[in-house]
Amino acid sequence: MFFRVGGTGSERAPGRPTGVGCPTVSATGEEPIVSVRAVTHLNFRGDAREALTFYASAFRGDMAVVTYKDAGSVQDPAEADQVMWGQVSTADGPCVMAYDVPSGLPWNRGENAFFVSLRGDGPDGADEIGAYWEKLAEGATVLRPLAPAEWAPLYGMLRDRFGVTWVLDVVGEYQA
Repeated sequence: MFFRVGGTGSERAPGRPTGVGCPTVSATGEEPIVSVRAVTHLNFRGDAREALTFYASAFRGDMAVVTYKDAGSVQDPAEADQVMWGQVSTADGPCVMAYDVPSGLPWNRGENAFFVSLRGDGPDGADEIGAYWEKLAEGATVLRPLAPAEWAPLYGMLRDRFGVTWVLDVVGEYQA
């Protein structure tokens, strides 16, 4: 079953609908912001739904999930209800996709060679970055506390409770 979870609850739909995705236009629907957008894709082994639910809460976003069973792509019956495709999106902010790597494929938690980066701009960006930091830090290992840095008004790095490393910062002039 396809689930789309938003601010007040969830609704079920018969398939992966069109229009579910990371926004490429402003919240007002006027000028396009970008035509192509980089989206972080996170890989889990059985924890994708829990992680997506956590990120939807942290970012105040909408969550969409399709299981292997929904897609008719079950290779191991024990994994039928795991996430084949999932996404959290917000109107003008973060977008994260995720799935549960099938047991027949290699996967090692925390060994992915990437960081997820969230960048804010200006005073509003600093407030948003601070709020995201607060949520993501729940159960996380803080690698560098969120604080002013030589290169940014705010910069911090943490590894969340799912083993994903996040860099959060506010854009500023580099002070060499």
